[in-house]
Amino acid sequence: MASPMVFLITYIIISSSRPEYSIFTKAISELGSSDITNKWAWNSFGYIIPGLLISLYAHGLYLNIRNEKSSKLPLFGILFSGIFMSMSGIFPGDFENKQSTGMLLHSIGSIASYICFLIGAFTFPKLMKKNDYWKKTSKPTLLFTFSTILFGFWPFIFPNIPALGQRFVFFFYFLWIFYTALKLFNNPRSNPHLTKE
Repeated sequence: MASPMVFLITYIIISSSRPEYSIFTKAISELGSSDITNKWAWNSFGYIIPGLLISLYAHGLYLNIRNEKSSKLPLFGILFSGIFMSMSGIFPGDFENKQSTGMLLHSIGSIASYICFLIGAFTFPKLMKKNDYWKKTSKPTLLFTFSTILFGFWPFIFPNIPALGQRFVFFFYFLWIFYTALKLFNNPRSNPHLTKE
């Protein structure tokens, strides 16, 4: 649950400190582009730390839902989504030179993070449906997942404000993480303090 909050707080603070930065036309990664003096503030707390937290969380979520014959694809999907998110922070994008090695590595991290998320987000519901506690969670998580895809088409529909769609994609990505984390926290199986005496 900390990952979305760290990301959001960092985003609000850093974007507010740059009056020229527009949520409608500027990509989120531009908050930490290679030509910005405080780029590591964003890349550390916006990408690297949230990504590492998501990777750790993936393991706990999988252990709570799995059964003996469960595929590890859901685990690897969310795990590597977090790792690649961290990678996109380790290699800041060079938006002045989009052919640079740094920009290439940043883009690989961003795209791979989303692809891995889709793999995990589409396979976790199969495990959820086999678990009495988690079965009602499968539909909301699939809704969040499809929403990230839907808003991915935003730039083609609204080319004058293309970056706003990216905010919605990130919103539903982190909503998936926060929602499942909240369910995990409230699961008596994972939190003995919530079990009845």
